[in-house]
Amino acid sequence: MGTTGRDGNMEIENIERENVEQNGVGGSVEMNRLPPWKEQITFRGLVSSVIIGIIYSVIVQKLNLTTGLIPNLNVSAALLAFVFVQTWTKLLSKAGIVSKPFTRQENTVIQTCAVACYSIAVGGGFGSYLLGLNRRTYELAGVDTEGNTPGSTKEPGLVWMTGFLFVTSFVGLLALVPLRKIMIIDYKLPYPSGTATAVLINGFHTPKGDKMAKKQVHGFMKYFSFSFLWAGFQWFYAGGEQCGFVQFPTFGLKAWKNTFYFDFSMTYIGAGMICSHLVNLSLLLGAVLSWGIMWPLIKGLKGEWFPATLSESSMKSVNGYKVFVSIALILGDGLYNFLKILYFTGSSIHTKLNKKDLTTDEVSIDPNLPLDERRRNEVFIRDKIPIWVACVGYILFSIISIIVIPMMFPQLKWYYIVVAYMIAPSLSFCNAYGAGLTDMNMAYNYGKVALFVLAAVAGKHDGVIAGLVGCGLIKSIVSISSDLMHDLKTGHLTFTSPRSMIVSQAIGTAIGCVVAPLTFFLFYKAFDVGNPNGEYKVPYAIIYRNMAILGVQGFSALPQHCLDLCYAFFSFAIAANLLRDFGPKKMSKYVPLPMAMAVPFLVGAYFAIDMCMGSLIVFVWHKLKHNKASLMVPAVASGLICGDGLWILPSSILALAKVRPPICMNFLAS
Repeated sequence: MGTTGRDGNMEIENIERENVEQNGVGGSVEMNRLPPWKEQITFRGLVSSVIIGIIYSVIVQKLNLTTGLIPNLNVSAALLAFVFVQTWTKLLSKAGIVSKPFTRQENTVIQTCAVACYSIAVGGGFGSYLLGLNRRTYELAGVDTEGNTPGSTKEPGLVWMTGFLFVTSFVGLLALVPLRKIMIIDYKLPYPSGTATAVLINGFHTPKGDKMAKKQVHGFMKYFSFSFLWAGFQWFYAGGEQCGFVQFPTFGLKAWKNTFYFDFSMTYIGAGMICSHLVNLSLLLGAVLSWGIMWPLIKGLKGEWFPATLSESSMKSVNGYKVFVSIALILGDGLYNFLKILYFTGSSIHTKLNKKDLTTDEVSIDPNLPLDERRRNEVFIRDKIPIWVACVGYILFSIISIIVIPMMFPQLKWYYIVVAYMIAPSLSFCNAYGAGLTDMNMAYNYGKVALFVLAAVAGKHDGVIAGLVGCGLIKSIVSISSDLMHDLKTGHLTFTSPRSMIVSQAIGTAIGCVVAPLTFFLFYKAFDVGNPNGEYKVPYAIIYRNMAILGVQGFSALPQHCLDLCYAFFSFAIAANLLRDFGPKKMSKYVPLPMAMAVPFLVGAYFAIDMCMGSLIVFVWHKLKHNKASLMVPAVASGLICGDGLWILPSSILALAKVRPPICMNFLAS
């Protein structure tokens, strides 16, 4: 992962040198031409950010509520920002209105604001810890399950969800601001996703990049239109349960009953094009292992391993094995990577500290650095955020949170929140440092640790709610501070002021705190969210609630023989990671990812087939036309995801208006 970041930095440096050579502009002149930080935040940029943020919030909510697997969409958001503003300026020029030039700084600010907006939908807990509080998830976990205390529920509400997001999200923005120079300039952390986004943005804003951008924009619009129209066409045939193309028995009815079918989802084909081949093949392996082998065998043991009178949805029946085995895989993979990143982070920081004295104050720029890097560093430290502002802001938002959250959730005592906010900056630093080296955001794993600790400490009566809410609290701070560092890395490489980046991140976060609950309720009111047999299964809601129950009750919550299976899959997850890290290189690159394998254990095999279809398209395209594929894959994948995602809006409106599709296309045995 770190190698990817270094290659990205080299590529950016080459792009910047080309700009200087082509334009014949010296460093000092170029510096003077950079727009002040206030001019980098524009009205058209904010409008574009809101539109992109809403579109992607809808898309990621759908992914949250169906599989919980969400690809990194930062590069896609940067592309869409370019498309929006270029379209805006062209329309104005045709109307005879002269508009300001579109700079890479404005492009970066739009991307940052849009990503901050939809990141609230990604990490706000709508598909995990917040929905794990509702009564339906409580019932799915088993009303007679020990530790699943009656009354440990809170139904989704627009007001309290919006308030919860506001009081928890802004703390993370300020946690690491004083350390931004250390992370970006002193440690030179690569932040691969931030670097990749900067490569794309810098590439757009060069003479050569403009031609490439036009091809990408054309490809995006072409596949966006196709995906949107295809989603609309499918709607006409989905006039009942198990109707339409999404239930097409591609491999026969027996395979369809075990969720092995291709459901024509452009969203997951696009996601598969973005994700690596290893992720997609790991998903398929998990699907074959669970739905192809394990669950049919366990169903055959009905009456021996569990009472035959229980329904499959009971946590003491087949569903219990699905949930807890997937939890074992997730925890094994998460624990290994958590400890690995902590060790990696600690040893790396120790080495850096021994080499030089680091300070958060501005220092003189090393004259021996290359010209490009000196210019970037000058821009990055020029518009500094005063440390006292960050510290006062963090304390103020923490106090608000300490007062408000116990009013919403009396089970989570105020002193737990005080301790959480005292240790949060150090956890945020560890996570942001690890993400900078490996591109792995481990925020959910920090949240899971908080979940188990708080569930155990709070006791049987309050443990479930305290664990779920505390998980969200820690996860939110750690994740947002890491995302900010990714964006600051992008800003550093595109000569964007860190002040404009932090302001745009704050604006995007505020918009996201309003947009995310609204998009969630669009789905919650229009569709059957949380139905384990429907499209919107919300797998992580039941997983997180059962984690909290485990924290309260221990292993007595597991069905018969389930603990043995959990030990086996937990050990497999550890062994797979050890083999990947320490095994022969020829073998280790083919070792499956346990975290990816765990998702289809509960969700089903159909989306893994869609994702592998996306992988197959990318593989064949690269074999036939490698250069074109490298240029067009992100644009085509983004078009497929956005088109299918945007159809959610009209389909939701039709569902709320009680307008049903006119045709039910169903398949029966002859």
